Amino acid sequence: MKPTPKGWPRMCASVYYEDARPAIDWLCAAFGFEVRLKVEGEGGRIEHSELVFGEAVVMVGQVGRGKPWKDNFVSPRQVSGNNTQSLCIFVDDADQHCERARQSGAVIGMEPETHDYGDDYWVDRTYQAMDPEGHRWWFLQRLRDPADRG
Repeated sequence: MKPTPKGWPRMCASVYYEDARPAIDWLCAAFGFEVRLKVEGEGGRIEHSELVFGEAVVMVGQVGRGKPWKDNFVSPRQVSGNNTQSLCIFVDDADQHCERARQSGAVIGMEPETHDYGDDYWVDRTYQAMDPEGHRWWFLQRLRDPADRG
């Protein structure tokens, strides 16, 4: 495989919000993302944005209107809270990250728990949080990795 463009991971995700502007601000405050790019359209509508968390990139856009292919993108709020994806991000300290998210108003769907998948696998401390429009985010802290045993 050829290398990815500079500053881009092999894969990144996109999420859509009814009102992307406050969602971007909230994601930065609650989860620690940083804005790398924000493209505003007519009336201040967010047409595209790129948020980063370490080397991860999440693109945030606004639902519908503008281009025919955008009509298929919805916020979970528009479909009774249903999700067709969830995003997983590794953090340094799951408990501390969870508390930051909680203080910013995230609904914690699963409190931090340690999951041991056996001696041949890994141990993660994980929690799940829901943002104001209903996207579900998983945050993981790797506690043990068999690859580290050499």
